[in-house]
Amino acid sequence: MALRKRRDAGQAFPIYIVMVAGLLFLAFAFFAVGQASATRNGAQGAADAAALAAAQDARDGLGAPLLEALRSPEGLDGFLRFHQYGWAGCGRAQWLASDNDSDLDPGPGVPGGCAWDIGYLRDRVTARVKTRYTVGDSVVPGTETRHATARATAVIEFRCGPKVKDVPATEPGDDDGADKGGEASLPVVTLVCDGRDVPIDLGSSDPLAGLSKLIFAVHLIDD
Repeated sequence: MALRKRRDAGQAFPIYIVMVAGLLFLAFAFFAVGQASATRNGAQGAADAAALAAAQDARDGLGAPLLEALRSPEGLDGFLRFHQYGWAGCGRAQWLASDNDSDLDPGPGVPGGCAWDIGYLRDRVTARVKTRYTVGDSVVPGTETRHATARATAVIEFRCGPKVKDVPATEPGDDDGADKGGEASLPVVTLVCDGRDVPIDLGSSDPLAGLSKLIFAVHLIDD
């Protein structure tokens, strides 16, 4: 009877070893999945930051052409339809990608890793990045050389109506509007942005001070 028990224990021992080895392999496999997920999340964060940086940088450059458009009859409509000023935002996108240990990565529809799509009332920029780091060593072959890629799209939206609400220009000699030289002052124009009047004093030294975010919204969208 004792001999049979010893024989059964001896037969069970290899099974225990196989089970333990299997559990260890599963644990390492789950760890590899976690590594891959973390790398993918890092790439997505870098892509989001790059796309937003490009859009924000481009928004900062819209002030001068917008003011020029507001000073011209029908200029706002032309600005919204045809403004293409050679966006510099992609340089900022690379800076943010690099700050997240990644680089812009050319891919389908995203030449240079950063591409603009100009539209009426809304422009979009798509950034595609590749991590400089890899998933790392794991029980899954090839992960030590595998980088993660991701893409994100941000938009600049003109939040106002496509027409100026009013242009109350002043004439020479007006008590309220004429300057000391007797010349007409520049008008205060009003845009209606999300139902809110946004007056812009074209005669001010900085007409858009504090107003850019009211006029142009920047945010990510599903790509």
